[in-house]
Amino acid sequence: MNAQTSPREKLVSLVADILKRNGIEGPVDTQADLIGQGLTSVDMVHLMLAIEAAFDLTIPQSGLTPENFRSIATIETLLGTLTPAEATP
Repeated sequence: MNAQTSPREKLVSLVADILKRNGIEGPVDTQADLIGQGLTSVDMVHLMLAIEAAFDLTIPQSGLTPENFRSIATIETLLGTLTPAEATP
């Protein structure tokens, strides 16, 4: 991913990569339920770790809720609420 990739594009790419590893290919709907699209609970852990690495931040314990990881749109909302203090490792 290059420096000009938007946060949404990064998230879509991360989810698409995990789905592809599971043999699921096709468009990723940013509003759709990620579990409904094929992510398992283990995939969700991998996604959270991938998000932390891709965005160079640590998601605080309070942000690790099923609601925050329901869809790409809810993850975007979570990322938008992190303050610099929370977003530093």
